[in-house]
Amino acid sequence: MGTRPSNTRAVRQRRRTERWTPLWFDSWWCRQPQSLRDRSRWPDREEHDALQRARPDVVRAARGRREEDAPDELTPLVLDRAPDAVLNDRTAVPARGRALLVELYDAAVAGAAPGPITTNALRDIDARPEQRLWLFAFGKAAHPMAAAAVSSLQRTRHTIVGGVVVAPETLPTPAATITTLAGDHPIPGPRSLAAAQRIGELAAGMRSDDVALVLISGGATSLIGAPLRGLQEADLVRLYGLLLGSGLDIREMNAVRKRFARWGAGRLAVALAPARTHALLISDVESDEPADIASGPCTPDPNTVHEVIAILQRTGLYSRIAASMREYLTAVAHGAIPETPRATHPAFAHVSTRIIGSNRLSTEAAARRAEELSIPVVNEGSVLTGDAARCGATLASALLDRARESWRGCVIWGGETTVQLGTVTSGTPLGGRCQELALAAARVLAGGGDAARGITLLAAGTDGRDGPTDAAGAFADATVWEAIRASGRSPEHSLARHDSYVVLDAVGALHRRGHTGTNVRDVVIAVLE
Repeated sequence: MGTRPSNTRAVRQRRRTERWTPLWFDSWWCRQPQSLRDRSRWPDREEHDALQRARPDVVRAARGRREEDAPDELTPLVLDRAPDAVLNDRTAVPARGRALLVELYDAAVAGAAPGPITTNALRDIDARPEQRLWLFAFGKAAHPMAAAAVSSLQRTRHTIVGGVVVAPETLPTPAATITTLAGDHPIPGPRSLAAAQRIGELAAGMRSDDVALVLISGGATSLIGAPLRGLQEADLVRLYGLLLGSGLDIREMNAVRKRFARWGAGRLAVALAPARTHALLISDVESDEPADIASGPCTPDPNTVHEVIAILQRTGLYSRIAASMREYLTAVAHGAIPETPRATHPAFAHVSTRIIGSNRLSTEAAARRAEELSIPVVNEGSVLTGDAARCGATLASALLDRARESWRGCVIWGGETTVQLGTVTSGTPLGGRCQELALAAARVLAGGGDAARGITLLAAGTDGRDGPTDAAGAFADATVWEAIRASGRSPEHSLARHDSYVVLDAVGALHRRGHTGTNVRDVVIAVLE
């Protein structure tokens, strides 16, 4: 690894009298089965450079060795000191592990790429080419879904007469007849209100023999968030903020939000009727139930008003929401205002709904990539739920148990945890569920002793954003916790306040990815070296 430096006569004389110790690395960690000598071709060049900087006096290139002398599954490196000097170096293992985790995370994101799955879903769309077709795309995956849909529909000679794409950011429109807008997330704002208004204008212009293609992905609840008539925008914003810090899972959160949202609880399907509506959904919820995804714009609401009131009372939020919202719930409960659209509403006779993507696609894609790299892998599936900190501690403990049994490889989990903010006495905490999970895992790994030395974990959202931050998630290993303390900060205090972003950023443990164009909840990936 690296270029062999020129040596003085004294060094050469010493090397002739000292024994060189061979060290063997498994090729699936190095991922360099042919040669280590052509540095420009190395896929792990960054990790190599980090290792060289960490121990420039230890690691030397393997010279004078033939690859055929080594077993097929191993690649030799030669050290001029004892191998423990490198194996005990805590800067080398995390750098190598993090690079592998990023590769597996990227594979997970690509596995749920909205474009290909949307294209496949539209191969058998029930719409005649002569029918007028309208396209609505909402959510974090709206742009790639819309682009794939336009491409597919143009190949089949369908005519798109209008539509709107609402995503976290604006991109060029996929067709001249389609408007692209940016909404606000995770709290509705002026852009969300404008997007909701535009949807209403388009829906009003549809004919009974038109066809609506509605592409829905996670984040749409906020991106097109607007209050029902008679409710105030500020009250809806406050409600969304309270729910985000409540610790509720996404299903219960959306059960409440859709009650007060203009396009939630099947109200979009009612507005589009009697036009035929085809809804394609990428799921960001555990249940993969259409009613829970993006607050169910085209799906009847299975929740009653009494269930919504019970959720708010159980979490202590009922008295904290706006009085107008409490009055609205009371009026619905007494029958003075109709319930949300039920499955018997005639509008749903014109709606077909299909789930085309979920968290399972991501975990399976990451597992396939690990197998391609010849890494032993365990895919635990979409099991993550509950409190983020407890979940992080549990996962770290399970990884330590595996390490103590000398198991090496990769473990993958999917799902979505929650963070209950409670009452914060000062300041506004900044972080996300994945960052909190990683920080809690780092605390356990810090006390894991030798078993923790080869463990590196990444918890990240497949959408590229974790909470209201610019990070997708964070890394955890045996060094992170004490590195935070060495930076002059208290990791315990930050974890207790749910204020993980700043401390993780201070030690370079955040993973910044940017918007990925998809959203199928979170993945947690760990490697054990």
